[in-house]
Parts: sequence; structure tokens; C-alpha cells
Amino acid sequence: MKLKFMVFIFLSMLILVVGCSSNETVESKLILPKDIPNFVEESDFDKVDWDRKAVMFNDNIIGNENKSGVIGADMPSINIDQKWMWHLWGVENLRDTELTVVGFHRETGTVHQIITTGWTIGLGGENNGADAHAPSSVNIPKSGE
Repeated sequence: MKLKFMVFIFLSMLILVVGCSSNETVESKLILPKDIPNFVEESDFDKVDWDRKAVMFNDNIIGNENKSGVIGADMPSINIDQKWMWHLWGVENLRDTELTVVGFHRETGTVHQIITTGWTIGLGGENNGADAHAPSSVNIPKSGE
């Protein structure tokens, strides 16, 4: 359950950091990619609070202080691989914990893989005050929220 919560936090944070677009959303039915992890559900996307924005803390981390944050998300580039460092607080057992990142484009209602090596990555130990961290290469496929 904690992993699912972290996925939701990062999904929300990533969407809000990516950029600006129209406030209108597509009313069509959401279609999840076939290879997305099976614990990601369509109903997860209904819970995104578009009014809640990520903030900068610790001088270079964007996210929700003492919950989750990313170094590198302050200047996302479209269709260019970038290095981002994910940070998580409240992680107790690194051996059984992975990070799954799901991108959701507000305007088109499309779901995207953001981490270039797959949907999910393993976590490393403490870093920058966080309980766990994970370096990754990301690619944002489309501009907007």
C-alpha cells in the first residue's frame, strides 16, 4: 500500500512540474498502456489534485517536503533524456521497495512511461536528507501539465 501511495505522489508531482497547458481536460476514456504495472488503476488518475503544486525545498529539490522530491525536474525538456534524482521520505525497508513513475498528460488524458528504462526502478539508501533515493534517466514525451 505504501508503494502505491508513493506512485500516486510522484505521478501528481511529475505532472505538476512538467509545464503549463490549457486548463481543459479531454473527456474521453482513459486507456492505460498494456505494459503498465498491474497495480496502476484508472481510478488513480481521478485523484490527481491539479491545484496542488510542487515546491522547491533544500535549495534544489522540487516536490513535497518530507514526502517526495526530485532534483532535475525544474527544467524539463521535451523528448530529450535528462538525469533526475528521486528522493523519498518515510521509506522503512529498501529491500522490498521500488519506485514506479507514471506520467499523465492533463490535456490529452494520455498515460506515459517517464523513466527511460521502464516504469519501475530500485531505490538506494539515504541521500540529501531523504530515507531513499534513485537516480534515473527520464524523457518527457509531451509538453503541458
